[in-house]
Amino acid sequence: MRGIFQVTAGVITAAILLLAGATGYGQQEDGKVGMTEWTKIIETKVAEPAGAKGIINYEDGYVEAVGIGAPPERYMGKPNARPLALRAAQVDAYRNLLEIVQGVRIDANTVVRDFMTESDVVRTSVEGMVKGARVMNKEYLSDGTVEVTVRMNLSGRLTQTVLPKALETPPPAPVPTPATPPGPATAEPAGDAVTGLVIDARGLAVRPAMSPKIIDENGKEVYGSMNVDRQYAIQQGMTGYARDLTAAQSNPRVTSNPLSVKGIRADGPGKCNIVVSNADAGTIRAAAGKMGFLQKCRVMIVLD
Repeated sequence: MRGIFQVTAGVITAAILLLAGATGYGQQEDGKVGMTEWTKIIETKVAEPAGAKGIINYEDGYVEAVGIGAPPERYMGKPNARPLALRAAQVDAYRNLLEIVQGVRIDANTVVRDFMTESDVVRTSVEGMVKGARVMNKEYLSDGTVEVTVRMNLSGRLTQTVLPKALETPPPAPVPTPATPPGPATAEPAGDAVTGLVIDARGLAVRPAMSPKIIDENGKEVYGSMNVDRQYAIQQGMTGYARDLTAAQSNPRVTSNPLSVKGIRADGPGKCNIVVSNADAGTIRAAAGKMGFLQKCRVMIVLD
């Protein structure tokens, strides 16, 4: 009888484990993300895929990566197979996350990898942040492998680490451009004083970055590292991003009465900077001079 009971218990246990693998049963946590979810995010948010390994979400301010692990063959079917597969998946996820974070654009000329190469302090700091990334999901699959998704915020410690160096970087010399007749100035919102700036850059193939610049047609900076309060930039980032103009205009970052301006083209090697007309640049400078909203990084950029 004892032998029959052991066999029966073993069959039941195997059935449970098989069902668990087939349904993804396990330590499911909130924030479950897979390629299907990433595709939805990329379609609705200012976000970019990082191959099949992860996603950079500039709008919501985070990087996610997935790792896959399997137990060594000699442990297949044994009790410690799952813990070993989970550990392998976590190691793979953190490795992929570090690779993706290194490619995050800081500005038109620089990615995180550049600062990590230049500074051991930055490299050590970024690697430490990656190791402390939050595990968002654990998926146990029927073939014995495990998929782990990890997330790291772009704001907070990463901003504190890389933005100060970006703000210290001298801007490139303006490139002379042919003079163009000024167009009609963008009118300031009626009523209350201007509280922020919204740049509509849809249709210009602009790429998001942590520290973009707004420049006029002569290459002179309207908004960027030259005219922000460093404390605000480090605390909340240089700008926010959105895919919808109305959502950007009502974003708390620019508060209740932002000035909205249409960009005319992308600029810079990374296509992260936005050129506005000289007339609009004058309107922005005049409004910002009165209220100082540029110093407080109250800027939203709308991208496709």
